Amino acid sequence: MRNQECYGLLLDVETTGLGPTTDEVIELALKLFTYREDTGEIIEVLDEDSFLREPISDSARRNYDRAFQVHGIPYELVRGKRFSDVKIRTYFHRADAVFAHNASFDRSFLYHMYPEVNDMKWYCTMRNVPWKQYGFPNGKLITLLEAHEITHIQTHRAMDDITYLMELLKKRSPKGNLYLQEILEYGPMRKYKPAASRAKLG
Repeated sequence: MRNQECYGLLLDVETTGLGPTTDEVIELALKLFTYREDTGEIIEVLDEDSFLREPISDSARRNYDRAFQVHGIPYELVRGKRFSDVKIRTYFHRADAVFAHNASFDRSFLYHMYPEVNDMKWYCTMRNVPWKQYGFPNGKLITLLEAHEITHIQTHRAMDDITYLMELLKKRSPKGNLYLQEILEYGPMRKYKPAASRAKLG
């Protein structure tokens, strides 16, 4: 067993809707940390950032009001804002692995902005743990946070979500392992295949 220290990246996005080709990311939070590959022990948070951006496409702008009911980010907060692409990419370049709750959602959106994320190892903190087998009603983040007495409120702001998620990953499962260890042992996700590419193949 290796006890190598690795660099992990926790991230979360807030979007204008559910379609990665018709909606856009309006908030991105990133938290770079070190962890032990053999035990899943989180050692230290090295850096963190949160970014806002105004949506560009007509479809994303049209969907904003409906998405606001979920994330609660007023349009005034994102107006005129742009992501710092250079700074965001430094997080991707430093990380050995990416972790997100319902990671397929986050990756599908980020792929359209930063295609290089598809070459990274992605781990899903929602699907890589058998939450229902462990007695939890579902794998929703707020359900798990409440059950582990971390918080009873989910703001749906990206930095809050990954800060709480990190606390969850430090907890132990009914098997006695750290949740992060179980997520690592489950293995990384397959590469993302955009819908347009699948259509062309068909």
